Amino acid sequence: MDSNCIFCKIIRQEIKSYKLIETDTVYSFLDIGPLNEGHALIIPKYHGQKIGDIPDEYLHDVLPVAKKIAKAVGCTDYNILQNNGKLAHQEVMHVHFHVIPKDENGGLIIKWPTKKLSEEQFKAIHEKILAKLEN
Repeated sequence: MDSNCIFCKIIRQEIKSYKLIETDTVYSFLDIGPLNEGHALIIPKYHGQKIGDIPDEYLHDVLPVAKKIAKAVGCTDYNILQNNGKLAHQEVMHVHFHVIPKDENGGLIIKWPTKKLSEEQFKAIHEKILAKLEN
């Protein structure tokens, strides 16, 4: 835990939150700046800035908790979002996952600027990633 991290303070209940689900490894609560009704955050109880910093056991409950929240909110369409680093729009430097309900009135708005790759580019990227996955 980081003594200055707002999410660590929420886990320690030094800052008020509207808690939804808490397990041994994660804490979830309503987002104070929601994009839509029911927008929630799920945070590992291990302080790390990016997902690669978090031990796997602290990620085990994330998707089951996200699923329970989405079901409780009653949304059929929703985003589960996790950003890593400032360029990826991460504002609080503690790994966290958003559960963002989507309906006709709002939610997450995404523009997805796809790139065109040649077959050779796909093969090169694929080989590069596979080589690193095998290590």
